[in-house]
Amino acid sequence: MDIPRLFTITESAHRIHNPFTAEKLATLGAVLRLKPGTRILDLGSGSGEMLCTWARDYGITGVGVDMSRLFSGQAKRRARELGVTERVTFIHGDATGYVSKDKIDVAACVGATWIGGGVAGTIDLLAKSLCDGGMILIGEPYWLRVPPTEDVARGCCANAVSDFLTLPELLASFGDLGYDVVEMVLADREGWDRYEAAKWLTMRRWLEANPGDDFAEEVRTRLTLEPTRYATYTRNSLGWGVFALMAR
Repeated sequence: MDIPRLFTITESAHRIHNPFTAEKLATLGAVLRLKPGTRILDLGSGSGEMLCTWARDYGITGVGVDMSRLFSGQAKRRARELGVTERVTFIHGDATGYVSKDKIDVAACVGATWIGGGVAGTIDLLAKSLCDGGMILIGEPYWLRVPPTEDVARGCCANAVSDFLTLPELLASFGDLGYDVVEMVLADREGWDRYEAAKWLTMRRWLEANPGDDFAEEVRTRLTLEPTRYATYTRNSLGWGVFALMAR
């Protein structure tokens, strides 16, 4: 069980696998008013930066589930580095359908709503692990500018214009599902640049270290095209944020 190899290569040096900087992640923890002992489940936990830093800074406990063998290993190393191994646990596994045995205070899926077949399905999945009065965190893209054509949408790495909503539409959709939006932290352009541009140096270093790899041609093609694609499409058209929800 693992994620596609290209994704593993391009984001192998990332600590945060979405357009958030460390400062944005810290802001999110602060605005949620986390208390020591808060129990968090993170589905699609990546390299574990959210749970590890919040365990260090706010005294939370948590479980993260991710299907990337590399990222799960990085998360465990990060927990050791920050001295929080007794507070957080990371599981290499499929987050699709994962439900906590014990009810938790915060259920999160920050940037991997495909695990539930989309936002609505992921919220339903997270709710199964949540205690009464608990909070759901959803990380999701939204259109800053609705693409005029399907080709432009694909340039933003979407399959179609219909893949994402505008920010007002996304916020309204949470209400339609029976949830109050009680907080949000939105990525900024610097966060997007750090997320995307960091991949380019990682790909270049990988190519230098693996010139004879069967995958090298695909990585070379991606490195050649990505800077222009990102500047042309994603940088001006796509937003991203984490939204805190509580059932009405």
